[in-house]
Amino acid sequence: MGSNVPRMMWQLLEPLHAVTYFAPEARSAADAAGMRGFWMGYFATRAAPLGAVGPEVVTAAFHGFPPARVARALPDAWGFAPPESVLRARLDGAGAALRRLLADAAGSTEGTGPLPGSSEGAGSPPNAPEKAGPPADVPEKVGPLPDVLEEASSLAWEAARRADTAGRVLAAANQALPEPAEPYLRLWQAATTLREHRGDGHVAVLVACGVSPVEAHLLKIAAAETGADGLRLARKWDEAEWDAALGSLRARGWLDGAGRLTGEGGRERDRIERLTDEAAAGPWRALGEESTAALARLLWPLANAVMESGVFPVPNPVGMPWPPEPVDGLTGGPVTP
Repeated sequence: MGSNVPRMMWQLLEPLHAVTYFAPEARSAADAAGMRGFWMGYFATRAAPLGAVGPEVVTAAFHGFPPARVARALPDAWGFAPPESVLRARLDGAGAALRRLLADAAGSTEGTGPLPGSSEGAGSPPNAPEKAGPPADVPEKVGPLPDVLEEASSLAWEAARRADTAGRVLAAANQALPEPAEPYLRLWQAATTLREHRGDGHVAVLVACGVSPVEAHLLKIAAAETGADGLRLARKWDEAEWDAALGSLRARGWLDGAGRLTGEGGRERDRIERLTDEAAAGPWRALGEESTAALARLLWPLANAVMESGVFPVPNPVGMPWPPEPVDGLTGGPVTP
């Protein structure tokens, strides 16, 4: 399978998953369940499929956070609400957010705005990315919203169900959850399982390449995938740890004195991303070329609606760019096995 197929599928599914972090409905649902603040809600809702685990397990599985930051939320969160209640709250919040954001998105790709680089669309919300039109061979009409959601959620669920979760703890825990009956919720849970599948693979690649959590953040910043200030604030590693990681990457020849990628650093970062894409290809091979392409066409207007709303900012801590580059096999062309 072409290496860019799993990358584009990630970019089409990640906005749907990410409402659980950025949409106000998700925060309200976590608060109503008893969580104390955003970060307790974040760690508890993402970790809930694992059960009432402690901070050590979550620090290891999530990879990117210092132990002290996780320990401020867990295990205290389970005293306010058990994992079963947190799982219900995260579905409620994500479902409410998607119902609002996808209201008319699936009925038409009209209104998705001009292609990138156009001078139109000056009225976009201040935090919204530049509007992106669909790939050329995505039909203008993809169907009524209920039909699109039913088909997209069924295809995404099948991909998630068939994902190989050996060595992928977060993916396996999400895959083991029951299938929601409502298409909004089924689509969100499938997107979540698939993004954790990719994330587990990415962590494995980082570990194999000897890249620490803070070094991974610095590579993301150097590649202009996310902003330095926002990521430092969100992750809360102390200055000594940032400085040590910066020194390590400079010693390896990956970053220069200004913290920018060197030629070698760029090649190594590209290798990490390529290996991550390759590790994430399994669900799409299992789903098959035709069904993967059909799912991509259905997801485009849905993902674009979330991105145009400004709920999921660009740049973002995830490091996901928007819009994705169209890929043969996802919009009607062939996929190389």
